[in-house]
Amino acid sequence: MPGASEGTVVAGIDGSGSAGRAAVWAAGEAARRGLTLRLVHVYSVPPVRAPAVLPSAEAIRSGFEERGTDWLAEARDAVARRYPDLAVETAVREGSPVAALIHESRSATMIVLGSRGLGGFTGLMVGSTAVALAQHGHCPIVVARGKKPDDAPPETGPVVVGTDGSAWSDAALACAFDEAASRGTDLIVVRVWNEIVDHGAFRAHPLAVDPAEIETAERKAAEEQLAPWRDRFPALPVETVVVRDRPVRALLGFGARAQLLVVGSRGRGGFEGMVLGSTSQALVAHSECPVMVVRPAEAATGVAEAKATYREEER
Repeated sequence: MPGASEGTVVAGIDGSGSAGRAAVWAAGEAARRGLTLRLVHVYSVPPVRAPAVLPSAEAIRSGFEERGTDWLAEARDAVARRYPDLAVETAVREGSPVAALIHESRSATMIVLGSRGLGGFTGLMVGSTAVALAQHGHCPIVVARGKKPDDAPPETGPVVVGTDGSAWSDAALACAFDEAASRGTDLIVVRVWNEIVDHGAFRAHPLAVDPAEIETAERKAAEEQLAPWRDRFPALPVETVVVRDRPVRALLGFGARAQLLVVGSRGRGGFEGMVLGSTSQALVAHSECPVMVVRPAEAATGVAEAKATYREEER
């Protein structure tokens, strides 16, 4: 099964308005990076149990393919109205949406999905399909959201990233610095702490801890983790926020004025289970901006080029 060409930004299309808005968001990402946008629709043919009264499987397959082609054309037209010079390719696939998108992710820069859907991509980031894609995909996954279900994703504001010192948050930082640099906007790095939980484990004596000491230690750890990235992106405005809160509430609060929220696929502390648990589902369901989920292996892809490009532009 042919997949995305190297570096392509892929958007999943299912005919919904949410997918159409996600395609336009993905087009902006592709345009900033000088990449091709790839619009993909995946359908599956249900088994024909009463062949005497229903169309043949081939006829059903043809109908699904024709409908998918029409949806892709609509999405392509929406992209062309905003980005008329962008290179766009389309593909209709039969099979499992997860398997198809995992295949696409092998060479894609990112996979972009709408927050709501009508067809094969319905609920893609809130159920078992999301878990499979997040676990086995090979590039960052973005759920393009707006402040309200029918709103376009915001285009202004900072990039916000959640970090807890883990390898997963290092991966998120790599992508977040890259995104903020390519968008020409500020980056806000959020690290959350509280007196009860210490990076995934309950504190032995929560009532005896000194909140001031915890915050000082967390801020020091955050700055140590950020130091290499500040060196690599010296001109990028970066704000570090160490906040006493819960991860979901803190990130949703900062995401309300952001144009992108970036998180690791897992974490060692406050962000543990970011994709597989309730934290991720809350962010994807309630964020007022697009959410990017990143795995550690993905972080190196394209980041070196982004650093070089950013430094060249600053000269």
